[in-house]
Amino acid sequence: MRCINFATMLPFRAIFKVEFAVALTNDDIEKIALLARLQIDAADSAKYASELSQVLDLVAQLEQIDTDAIEPMAHPTDAAQRLREDRVSETNQREKFQANAPLADQGLYLVPQVIGDGY
Repeated sequence: MRCINFATMLPFRAIFKVEFAVALTNDDIEKIALLARLQIDAADSAKYASELSQVLDLVAQLEQIDTDAIEPMAHPTDAAQRLREDRVSETNQREKFQANAPLADQGLYLVPQVIGDGY
C-alpha cells in the first residue's frame, strides 16, 4: 500500500495552516485494514497512521472553506452534450420479433416465473 502526502503536493497548500488535528492510532489503522481487507505489516502501521491523518486533516480543512457563494456544478467543465433529434428511425416490427418467441400474448413476452412465493 502506497500513501501519498497530499498536503505537500497540492498547489494551494499555502492557503491552509498545515497542522494535523486528526491523529489515527495503530489500532485505527488495523481496523481500517481489516475492513478494507488489506494486509499491512505492523512495522508500516505508524507510517500509514501519519499519512492517513494528514489526508483526513486536509479534508477537515477543506470543509472549513465557505462555499455558500459558489454555485454547484454537475460537471467541472460545464460541458453540454450534443444530442441527436429524438425521432423514429425504424418501423415497428413487434409481430415479426414475437413470432420467434416461444410464448407471447397481446404484445408481451411470456416467461417462466423465476421468483416463487417464498421470497
